[in-house]
Amino acid sequence: MRVRVGTVGGRVAVAAAVAMLLGGCAGAADDDGKTSASASAGASAGAKGAAAGDTGKKAAAAARGGTLGPAGSACELPVSFDVAKDWKPKSIDAEKELAQVSEGADGDLAGELAAAMLRQGPVTAACEIDAKPSGTIGFLRVWKGKPGDADAGGVLRAFVAAEKGAGKAEYHSFKTGGGVPAVEVEYLSTNKALDETKKESAFAVGTPDGPVVLHLGGMDTQEHDEMLPAFQLAKQTLKLS
Repeated sequence: MRVRVGTVGGRVAVAAAVAMLLGGCAGAADDDGKTSASASAGASAGAKGAAAGDTGKKAAAAARGGTLGPAGSACELPVSFDVAKDWKPKSIDAEKELAQVSEGADGDLAGELAAAMLRQGPVTAACEIDAKPSGTIGFLRVWKGKPGDADAGGVLRAFVAAEKGAGKAEYHSFKTGGGVPAVEVEYLSTNKALDETKKESAFAVGTPDGPVVLHLGGMDTQEHDEMLPAFQLAKQTLKLS
């Protein structure tokens, strides 16, 4: 399932419209790099040097634009971290989005489409930080799991496994700047229908309130690489709330 770039709320609304207009046709397009929502627009850039693991670790951190996670911030989370300057955060109430879709016409199909955008493996969308105001196209998304879920590494592997077209994943452990043990993955996402492949990155941590996954997705590999400084900033500043 793939959806075009846009906010989660916007894509859920589109999902409902698609369900009503197309009935049984459930092949959506692409998000900036998410979930069963993960493709790309820009095959040539996505294919160039798309070898997972050759960027990210060396990228410099972006300039700070604010902090997410604490009470009163744009997204209240079990962790806090700094976001890049000019990136725009928005909280996601996944359960509310799903409930609104299910109340509409053709709720079963719309709900299926919306679920593909709001859930991935053991985690649910909680926040998205839009890079467009900074001049790149993509998102840093935060996903949350339930208390008692598996360790960070297990959750991250399940997250990647739930993404259609994901492969060549490379995992490593590290500690965030706030001292939180974490597991990071760099992998390739392939849209066979469009013959496009691009890089994606994510890392996961465990918290008393459940696991948290931060995922970086872009339109293509070039956009992904240009957004890595924001991903590095999150890694360097993340701590438990």
